[in-house]
Amino acid sequence: MKYLHIRIVELLQEKQISKTRICKDLDLQRGNFNRYCRDEFQRIDANLIIKLCEYLGCDITDLLEIREKDNTDDT
Repeated sequence: MKYLHIRIVELLQEKQISKTRICKDLDLQRGNFNRYCRDEFQRIDANLIIKLCEYLGCDITDLLEIREKDNTDDT
């Protein structure tokens, strides 16, 4: 099964930006932001994606990718 991955953590590491800094700069609640970082979301806020792309200086294709879910946890 496939899922949508938001590459926030990877991009923050590449650019040496902390989660605290981006949450403060973009006025985001840390709990909600962490859910996006862990791919624990049902819907994506389009305005957030635009803000992230602008803040991180990237294109949407740098931020979003489709991944194959690892099914090793299923019993």
